[in-house]
Amino acid sequence: MNDNFFKNKKVLVTGHTGFKGAWLSYYLYLLGSKVMGISLKPSTNPSLFEILNLKNKIDNNYINILEKKKIEKRILRFKPDIIFHLAAQAIIKKSYDFPLETWKTNLLGTIHILEAIRKQKKKCHCVIITSDKCYKNFEKIKGYKEDDILGGIDPYSASKAATEIAFKSYFDCFLKDTKHRLVTARAGNVIGGGDWSQNRIIPDCVRAKSKNKKVKIRNPKASRPWQHVIEIINGYLKLAKKLNSNIKINGQSFNFGPKNSEIVAVNNILKNISINWPGFKWVKVGNIIKNETDLLVLNTNKVNKILNWKTRLKVDFAVKLTIEWYREFYENKKKNLTFIIDVTKNQILDYHKKFKI
Repeated sequence: MNDNFFKNKKVLVTGHTGFKGAWLSYYLYLLGSKVMGISLKPSTNPSLFEILNLKNKIDNNYINILEKKKIEKRILRFKPDIIFHLAAQAIIKKSYDFPLETWKTNLLGTIHILEAIRKQKKKCHCVIITSDKCYKNFEKIKGYKEDDILGGIDPYSASKAATEIAFKSYFDCFLKDTKHRLVTARAGNVIGGGDWSQNRIIPDCVRAKSKNKKVKIRNPKASRPWQHVIEIINGYLKLAKKLNSNIKINGQSFNFGPKNSEIVAVNNILKNISINWPGFKWVKVGNIIKNETDLLVLNTNKVNKILNWKTRLKVDFAVKLTIEWYREFYENKKKNLTFIIDVTKNQILDYHKKFKI
């Protein structure tokens, strides 16, 4: 893979054992980066991190993001050129069950990374991943711009809004006039192979299908900005690269999402799963999550203009790629798992060849 910017760069990925973190770490590994990961041990079984054998491909560190001294010590020893901070408690339902853990992980965890950057003498570029749910949601059709009001009712959304505020405070007070460059990235509803998180649409669907059971769907009419994991990671990489050449974006935030025509209801996703994996069935159940919204749209004019980034994969094809990955896994999992590494690698290579960074 050709991209001289990331080759041999020392890159830290927090949350590298999670779904997006594992895809990002593997993408960077293929680009020739010297990747270090900091995260808890994988929280799901199966785990994409383990399937890709990332433990033996990168500098792997199992450290809780809340262990400030250990985090700082490891980062300052590594001296990263680039940091992608993804470590988070990212499940809305879990945020109701464990609100304090959610607030600590998402808010204090981010502050610990910012504190480490403050102490690092070597120049560092940092992309902090928050969420599209950081906005106060009025369910408006036009989409939220980066300077719209932040908010969020549930603990997850509120903690991500607070993270954005903490980032801005740290940047303006401590980091603005340093050599470091930092931004935040807001995205949500990322799909792709290898996600086994609980209470997410596609992971719940593929788990049920693999057991020949009906999946329980709580809100089939809810519309979300679905996007494939490779596309959003491509956006994060573009953003880190742009930080190097455009100091004007330092301290800013960026929305990542599909164009409005690709924002579809859960119903549409379910139909596409059925097309790509015959025999899939679902049933509607009562919504167990309080205050869940039916519509969430982001305005992505800023990333379109500054990064020349947009989603290229139509949602139907994104679902197709995702289900193909899971079908390969479940229908061949008794074989050597190197084949699923090849599937993952080929999906990245195919996308990178067409669209690059």
